[in-house]
Amino acid sequence: MKKVCAKVVVVMALVLLVEVSTFAEGLTCNPSELSPCIAAVKSPSQPSTVCCQKLREQKPCLCGYLKNPSFKQYVNSPGAKRVASSCGVPFPTCLSS
Repeated sequence: MKKVCAKVVVVMALVLLVEVSTFAEGLTCNPSELSPCIAAVKSPSQPSTVCCQKLREQKPCLCGYLKNPSFKQYVNSPGAKRVASSCGVPFPTCLSS
């Protein structure tokens, strides 16, 4: 029982450490931050400067969005790939976990 509790404490500490480092970097994964890109994803128009800025900020989050069934279809769409390319953001190649 003590070994199980110790493992749980270690896992919780690692999760907390990851969360703290994410906040320390000022990054919060929030797909709504990409809302300035919606018009460019849905049409052939060029993405705005704000869209590209937000896409660069959220780049570390893209693999998480691709793994989420609610967001995958949008992030993996041809329009989203075109916008990423236009913004100079390489489309992520996510490793399966």
